[in-house]
Order: sequence, then C-alpha cells, then structure tokens
Amino acid sequence: MSKAQSSYPRADWTSALANRAAAPYTRGLMDELERKYWIAFARVRRVGRARVQQLEQHFGSLADAWRATAGELKAAGMDSGALNAIASARDKVDPDAEVELLARHGVRALTWHDDEYPKRLREIFDRPPVLFVRGKITAADEWGVAVVGTRRVTVYGRQVAEEMARGLAANRVTVVSGLARGVDAVAHRAALEAGGRTIAVQACGLDLVYPPEHKKLAEEIAERGAVVSDYPLGTQPRSEFFPRRNRILSGMSLGVLVVEGDIRSGALITARQALEQNREVFAVPGSIYSPNSRGTNKLIQDGEAKLTLDVQDVLAELNLSMVSQQIEMTKLLPVDETESVLLKHLTAQPAHIDEVRRECGLPIGTVTGALAMLELKGLVRQVGRMNYVRTAARA
Repeated sequence: MSKAQSSYPRADWTSALANRAAAPYTRGLMDELERKYWIAFARVRRVGRARVQQLEQHFGSLADAWRATAGELKAAGMDSGALNAIASARDKVDPDAEVELLARHGVRALTWHDDEYPKRLREIFDRPPVLFVRGKITAADEWGVAVVGTRRVTVYGRQVAEEMARGLAANRVTVVSGLARGVDAVAHRAALEAGGRTIAVQACGLDLVYPPEHKKLAEEIAERGAVVSDYPLGTQPRSEFFPRRNRILSGMSLGVLVVEGDIRSGALITARQALEQNREVFAVPGSIYSPNSRGTNKLIQDGEAKLTLDVQDVLAELNLSMVSQQIEMTKLLPVDETESVLLKHLTAQPAHIDEVRRECGLPIGTVTGALAMLELKGLVRQVGRMNYVRTAARA
C-alpha cells in the first residue's frame, strides 16, 4: 500500500468505492480522495503556488500535508505565517464540506495535474494550483485570445471591441475576458452573438458575480463556454484581486488584445503580464487626445504591442487565420487505432470516461487526448460530468 493510500481512513475508501461511478472528475480513485485537500488548501491564503509545490514534493500528497504536525510542516519549508494560516484553516475548513459546497453550486475544481486544466495556463510561472470552473473548458479553447480594455468604454472602443470579438469568434477563436463593465462585457456579448465560445475570469468566488448586473451574462457564458476563478466560493471581490486575476486572463490565451485603456488601467497590467508570460500583445490605436487611448498608443510606441487595425492582424500574427478550416479538416482526418477502439466502446448511451478507460484498458491520458480529438472531429460529444456519447458515424 502506498504512502498516499495508507493516509486515508477506511471509511473514506469505502465511501469512495461506493460512489466512484458518480465521481465528477476525470482522474482515478486516489485523485478523488486527494482532490478535496487541494480544494481545502485553496482556502489557506498564505499557501499559493510555491508552497503547494513544496508541500506536495515533501509529503507526496496534500492529504498528508493537511494532517501533518507543525514540526513536519516546518520541515517542509513552511514559515511561521504559513504555519499559523494552515493551523487556522484546519480548525475552520472541512474538506468534505468544501466538495459538497462546490457540487451544490455546479462548480468543479481542477488541479494543475488534471488533463482538463488549461494547457497554456499550466505553462505560466504563477499558475493557480486549483482552478474553479462553471461551464466547460474544451480542447478548442487552446485557440484563445484575451480581449481587454477600459470599463469606461467610448463609442469608438465599443465598436472596435464588438468587431474584434465577433471576428475572433467567427474564426473559431475563443474570446477570453474578465466580465467587467465596458470592453470586457462588450467582447463577451459579441462572441456569444456570433455563436462562438467565450471564457470569463472572475476575481471572486463563482457563487458570486461581479459586477452583479452581469449575472445573466455570466449564466450565458457558463452555458456556452466557462466562467473560471482561482478564488474559493464565498470570496468577495477586492481591488487587489483584479491584478492577480489578470495573470489567468493572459495565461489562458495565445495573445492579449487591448482595445482601450489609460496608462494605469487594468488592461495595461494584463498586457504587462502577457509579455512576462511570452504571450503576444496587440493594441488598437486611438486619438492622441483621448485618455482611453493613452495606454494603447504607449504600448505601440514602446514596441511592446503590435499595432492592430482589424482582426486579421491578430489572426495572421498568431497563425490563426485557418483555425476554422483546421477544425473542419480534423473531421476528415483518418481515425487512428486508439480512436477506433474508443468508438467501439461508445454508443448513444452516456459512458463515463473512467468506464471507457477500464473497458479499453488504456491509460487515462491516452483516453482523454483521443476523446478530445474525436470531439473536434465531431464523432463524440461530452454530455456532462465527463460522460461521452457517440454522435455520428463516418460517411
């Protein structure tokens, strides 16, 4: 029996075995038992990316870290501030209750070990250990561009944001933004109206919507894309959370397009973070007399952003001009041996990915990757909670 396995009480094992078929995540049994401790550690404000890595490397699992003594935690590299924060959290946070709370709100928790965790986000230095998700993140979202700008959008900025987001969506590019007033909301709505996908990144818990007047918009985004956050449920929005949120906006995207923004605007913070993450930055020029264009014009003047006049400038620079055709072409690509095996085990009746994996005898990573490709080819469809159905046969 492994160290991680031996750390779980027999009651946990019995419960997990009994409920495995209903597990909402893509990973195996051990991960389901481990996941709740990742969710619990998300409540510990002094434990972020670096300390989660330290704890996992030292203990082998966050379950063992959660139960560790103060001396053991100190040996793992935790300072006095982190020790106090962990001790306080363990008195207040029930990992099982956290899982139940997420389920009640229709929110899933992805750790950076999960296949569904956005691949581009996993690449950045300050990646969140846990990403909370309402809706669905798909393989197609790897083709994403963030559209950001001022909350006090002008008529000019609104027109540009609409045209850019609509053009990206029409080319099957996912529009990523922050659900804020102004440019963000315009970009989300334009993407939805164009029939595309869009992802909103919040600076609060996903049981809340900020600003509150965007509640209906957030619901539409969750239905047609995803609303995500690295803050646990119940977390109220605070001013210092928004700059931190912006690293996820840029981290999930191939590039960032700034439509309007003053020198000290949040959009410019997102652009700087994108540059640090080796993402492309684009900026729409504006009037030299408009405060809303001072930031975008400065980005262009300093050579930090590419001057952008229309959506084709973005598509060409990111080699996305043919995304729509590429996605259509995947439907014509031959089905390989692994995909053929999966198709034989899928029917019109929903089958959970764990069930498919067991029947096929393939590693979970292989199954996840093949199912993602079959989704792009239009041959299978996910119908919720990692259950798949076969949608069509080849002509």
